[in-house]
Amino acid sequence: MDRKTLISLTTVGIAAAVAGLGAGSLIWRDAPAAEEHAEGEHAEGEHEESTEGGAAEEGFVALPPQTASTAGVEVTTVGRGGGAELLIPGRATFAPNAEASVGAPLAGVVEAVHVAAGSNVGAGAPLVTIRSAEGASFRASADAARAEVEAARAAYRRETRLYEERVTARQDWEAARAAALKAEANLRAAQAQVAAVGSPGSAGRTVVRSPMAGTITAVDAAPGAVLAQGATVAQVADQRRVELIFEAPAAVSRSIRVGSPIYATMAGGEEVRAIVTAISPHATDAGAQVRARPVGFVPPAGTPVSGRVLTGAANTLVVPSDAVQTVDGRPVVFVVDGQGFRATPVVPGRVAAGRTEILRGLSGDERIAGRGAFLLKAELSRGEAEHEH
Repeated sequence: MDRKTLISLTTVGIAAAVAGLGAGSLIWRDAPAAEEHAEGEHAEGEHEESTEGGAAEEGFVALPPQTASTAGVEVTTVGRGGGAELLIPGRATFAPNAEASVGAPLAGVVEAVHVAAGSNVGAGAPLVTIRSAEGASFRASADAARAEVEAARAAYRRETRLYEERVTARQDWEAARAAALKAEANLRAAQAQVAAVGSPGSAGRTVVRSPMAGTITAVDAAPGAVLAQGATVAQVADQRRVELIFEAPAAVSRSIRVGSPIYATMAGGEEVRAIVTAISPHATDAGAQVRARPVGFVPPAGTPVSGRVLTGAANTLVVPSDAVQTVDGRPVVFVVDGQGFRATPVVPGRVAAGRTEILRGLSGDERIAGRGAFLLKAELSRGEAEHEH
């Protein structure tokens, strides 16, 4: 039976669109009629009988799953879905504290740039070297403070000895002690000032270092450039700490809960599964910003995505629509079986947003062929044709 004749929009979908979900709402297409289910069950029974009766490799394509992607076949898992799906626009962006803009700690001239955009760095890795007269002054002040401490300590030791020998008065000993403590305090202040500007050397050279591990996303300094204090020299980000942010209209945001799954699709068709971590309502009930954490594959920051939110029942098994192929007039899904894929008869249900319900034939724990499953179908047909000849 031609499944295209079964596709029609339900009146519920029309009513939801009128109610305000608009283009953001997708409704499942009608499920196959009962007679198609019967045909699927009959076909499944025939498959089981033929398997028991003889060819153990019937419907099997010998393609190791670990090399499937090289052949153009994507291996994925069976998902959960059902009910209605709502589409909301979004983007991938860095999570809070996952990126840093590194500035020049003091004014100076760039002597060297140690990284380029795209470089992977660890925390504390050198980014640029700056030569600064101000930095040399800070270092000189710290060196002078250290010398004053040594002199004050020597004077204090001398006064202590003389006071114990009853040569000097107690007030002279106390004055020497206070002078030593003051000199030590001045040294600590000078050292803190030097550390705050990147610990320049005696010549005023300061190495600006990365505050975190990550990838250099931009370099804003060049050798010979004169930088003001605070000017950006580079930007670094942890590419692993990316989250998805969606803008959901009011009618949609009320259907989303923290901890719920949300499926994002990139421009190339790649799907990213994520878990909702926060929902921040906008003012005047204008909707909400939905934040989600990717699970598994993490898309690059800045990537636009389209999010699919499941509403209603969510216990039905769903697979990418590309996974459902027709072999010998019956719908099948290619399931990973050892070092290959086995065409497993299924009873498909409704279809929405590139995903198809599976009413019977799968348990939900399988690994299956998604995009590129048609290649397995072609290989299976070719193998059967050769066998017939």
